[in-house]
Amino acid sequence: MPKYQFSCEVLPQYLPEQSAPVQGVYGFSYTVTVTNTGEVPAQLISRHWIISDANGHNEEVKGLGVVGQQPLLKPGESFQYTSGSRLRTPSGTMHGSYFCVAEDGERFEAVVPLFVLEAMNGNGPSGRVLH
Repeated sequence: MPKYQFSCEVLPQYLPEQSAPVQGVYGFSYTVTVTNTGEVPAQLISRHWIISDANGHNEEVKGLGVVGQQPLLKPGESFQYTSGSRLRTPSGTMHGSYFCVAEDGERFEAVVPLFVLEAMNGNGPSGRVLH
């Protein structure tokens, strides 16, 4: 087991009630579970997201914490939160990372793997997570 490591899992969902396709607005939520899979307690300090729509428009988002929190996770502990994003197209992707600091002062990044944001195509939701 690595000494410093957070693993991240994401479950995206299309939000038709927060979308207006005629106006080019597609709303999505994503639920992230961050788990300390390392050997040392560590705190999630900040986030960095790259959000891309199907037209190649990229948006970069940086900020302290997640949903107003900077969780301190002991080995084996998890923190889950839900946030959202809007795209100009019915599909796109997100990926990013969290900057973390371990209890002993070591700094490390936790990678959030690329995941797909995809509006329903009439056959039901088709959100996919790429591993």
